[in-house]
Formats: sequence, C-alpha cells, structure tokens
Amino acid sequence: MELYNSPLNVEEITNRWYKEVLMLNYGAFITFVGTVRQEKGIEALSFDIYEPILQNWFDKWQTRAKEMNAKVFMAHSIGDVAVNKSSYISAVASPKRRVALELIDEFVEDFKANAPIWKYDIVNGERIYAKDRSTPMKEAGILAKVSKWSVLKNQ
Repeated sequence: MELYNSPLNVEEITNRWYKEVLMLNYGAFITFVGTVRQEKGIEALSFDIYEPILQNWFDKWQTRAKEMNAKVFMAHSIGDVAVNKSSYISAVASPKRRVALELIDEFVEDFKANAPIWKYDIVNGERIYAKDRSTPMKEAGILAKVSKWSVLKNQ
C-alpha cells in the first residue's frame, strides 16, 4: 500500500509493480486506474485517509490474495488531485488470469465500500464533502460502537 501527497504517477507506479510481478514469475497482472473526471463543475477532488484502518483493511486483502497465490497492490492520493489526474491505482497479480480477474473486481468494489477514505469536491476553490458519492462504512462512528455494546450487554 502506497500513499502519496500528490496525484499519482501512473507510469512510474505501475511499471515498478510490473517489474515485481515479473520477478514473481506471475502470468497475469491486471491494473485499475482511477482518474478524476470533469463533472458538476469540479476543479479537483480532495481526499482524507485514516491510515491505520486503511492499512488493516489492505493487510486483510493481502492475506486473502496470498492464500490464492496472488498479490494485491494499491496506491492512493491524500489531499487534492486535479481533474484528469489519477488518485487511485490498484492491481492484482497471479500465476493465472482467472484469479487476477476475479480479485481485481472484488478488491475495487470492497475498496469503494469499506476503505476509510473521505472524498471532497473542490468547486470554486471550496472543499465540499461528496456525500452523494460516498458509502457509509460498516460499523463506523460512535453509534455503531454503542449498538455493538448494547448487543454484547444483552447477551
């Protein structure tokens, strides 16, 4: 897992990962690159990340991939990323294509649903939380802890 305080250099990152994949003698290397697109007048997106939870999330994925004789890679930007620049890259490598194809889809979807990353639109220089494009994290926030405690207390 790699975090950058800038837009991502897609060529450098993916080429470096590809060299690692060659050393592993894997036959499949599938990448996904997320690019900030121009819509609704945004100038950029801005990202906040809670690194300890993100690292834990990524480590679980790495363990899962290893059990399938595969490896996952991920890079994400922190802070502002302008339109037409990359903020997210992920990849999966494995000896055979089927494992990599299935894992990249699951990894990217789980990332969108569960990674502790908060997205903001930059419009006219103002940072606005992108609530309409955000997914609530499972068991996140103080109320989740209260309800968990209530369940445990009542058992």
